[in-house]
Amino acid sequence: MNIGMIGASSLGFASYGAYMNTSATSVGDTSSAAVSEAEGSLVKGTEENVRPGYESSPENCETCRERKYQDGSDENVSFKSAAHISPNAAGAAVRAHEGEHVSNAYKKAAQEGGKVIHAGVAIHTAVCPECGRTYVSGGVTNTTLSIPKDEKNPYKQNAKSLLDDIGVGAKANYAV
Repeated sequence: MNIGMIGASSLGFASYGAYMNTSATSVGDTSSAAVSEAEGSLVKGTEENVRPGYESSPENCETCRERKYQDGSDENVSFKSAAHISPNAAGAAVRAHEGEHVSNAYKKAAQEGGKVIHAGVAIHTAVCPECGRTYVSGGVTNTTLSIPKDEKNPYKQNAKSLLDDIGVGAKANYAV
């Protein structure tokens, strides 16, 4: 029961361009590109609000614009197909989604005459490798239910009678 982002960085294809050729960028440089002294190539994203060591600003980040979230559980909840959520709204959307899992646990417990022992939600964050923005990357819900055994179930009655017939230690052979 979790929701997480899918995309290039979640599949292990992180953008390492942010760590290369940043020697020519400076805080006061407001040009659209600066020439790197090391290799003579262009370094993208040297606007004024680009954090040192990153490729672009949060407003112009392609990774954040293309980030999608998808649920990986088998429950009937939102985000069954991948959908984009803006980084500013991702926290609320993921919390609401994980709340659906908790609600489903309470419904299941009520339907089966049980109770919810534990319902915990963990919200995960990450840092965008391109712009350095901290964003909500997903969440996980863990629930523990206590459902009473159905004594009318013939399969359970049969299993119980088999255990009664065998008895505890009926096949034990003790040597002195």
